[in-house]
Amino acid sequence: MDAAFQQCIDPDCNATFSIGEVHISCPTCAVAGKNSLLDIRYHWDQLEHTPKSFGLFERRWMTKGEQGSGTLDFSGVWRFRELMPFYRTEDDIVSIGEGRTNLQCANLLAGKIGFKPGNLYLQYEGLNPSGSFKDNGMAAAFTHARMVGAKCVACASTGNTSASLAMFASLSEMLGIVFIGSGKIAYGKLSQALDYGARTLQVQGDFDACLRRVRQITTENKELGIYLMNSVNPFRLEGQKAIMYRVLEAMDWQPPDWIVVPGGNLGNCSAFGKAFTELKELGLISRIPRLAVIQAAGANPLYQLFTEQGVRWDDGRPDTSKIDALYNKMNAESYHANTIASAIEIGRPVNLVKSLRALDLMDGVVREVDDQTILEHKAMVGRYGFGCEPASAASVAGAHMLIDEGILSPSDRVVCILTGHELKDPDATVKYHTGIDVKAIQDQAPRSTPHGQLANEPIAVPDDLDAIIKAIGATP
Repeated sequence: MDAAFQQCIDPDCNATFSIGEVHISCPTCAVAGKNSLLDIRYHWDQLEHTPKSFGLFERRWMTKGEQGSGTLDFSGVWRFRELMPFYRTEDDIVSIGEGRTNLQCANLLAGKIGFKPGNLYLQYEGLNPSGSFKDNGMAAAFTHARMVGAKCVACASTGNTSASLAMFASLSEMLGIVFIGSGKIAYGKLSQALDYGARTLQVQGDFDACLRRVRQITTENKELGIYLMNSVNPFRLEGQKAIMYRVLEAMDWQPPDWIVVPGGNLGNCSAFGKAFTELKELGLISRIPRLAVIQAAGANPLYQLFTEQGVRWDDGRPDTSKIDALYNKMNAESYHANTIASAIEIGRPVNLVKSLRALDLMDGVVREVDDQTILEHKAMVGRYGFGCEPASAASVAGAHMLIDEGILSPSDRVVCILTGHELKDPDATVKYHTGIDVKAIQDQAPRSTPHGQLANEPIAVPDDLDAIIKAIGATP
């Protein structure tokens, strides 16, 4: 068997497949009517360059991105390529400088939500080329797509995935096709998909409907030759592991106490669990941090199953009857996820079972936060740190909730993942601060009064010097 391979996560199957094959679920399980996910696995002892320490990655950090391997060292994903060695040669690797992101020690924000100075960190993935964490996974998935000779790639998206896919497809000279739900995408994200030239299909339905269709097209209509780029693709999650490598790198390779991450399709938390498990297996870390997954109250299937109903990984045999019952109830009630945090507006996450594994491995918890709480914490992040999209702020809102509950301690070292840039969804920000619903302006909808605790409404003044000075008021 090759050193890198694909393997079914169902312990009653464990079927393996070549890296050169394209699957989005286990074909062996499919024969039995099951829909089991795949992992990318490695025989580390068979790999020539398995890292024995973190020193190799530290030496690469300051590269200026020269041609050859230096270009890969410039990438915040491929700088760690020995930890995701599924490619055949470095010529297979696709990179556009993704992952040059920042871990900020957020002392001002820490004081507002109950942490001691020096203990709250924000991993800001909005600095990626397309403005979100998705670029980490796309770098790996497009590498595999190139390996298998794909010419056309597709995804369902609430926005960030489509933006990242469209950008990578354009630069890789592949046709990009994105499926978006009707009225279910932030314009900041849609504009990227359009500008990068992706063929954009607006399907009458939500994200779950779009994903169902794109999976049918890529698996049941293989003659079309379309490669699926959603996070059900296990190669996507390989790239997303790098977010945790960069967190560790910024913390001198000492794991924090907690990782707090928004939960939508649950790819990030699944990738994080895999990353820490492999690092411990390799002897590069001695302990694994705990995990908190924060969902929006309007899109909370993992919260319902894990926190309310007690569904667990159970050594790879979770109680699927409870999962099926929840989804059947959603179908019967025509339930659709609904939250201001569009990036995590997903009702039937494809990586739910992998997220249960990550929660088990990282002794995790799951919480939900409502939209107003998300918006308040989004404003706090902007006031005391970086501007972020609403979904990102769910992590900070969740950390605040957990410290109030006593689950987190003020002295815990906690990393909150900020998944996307503020300009991904500027409409939400404008409405919070001004009461103006940008999408409703053309319909002449009435303006509401801003009521956020940190609302920063513009002050209308005449073109008069005295009036302007009066409006400026006292300066610091």
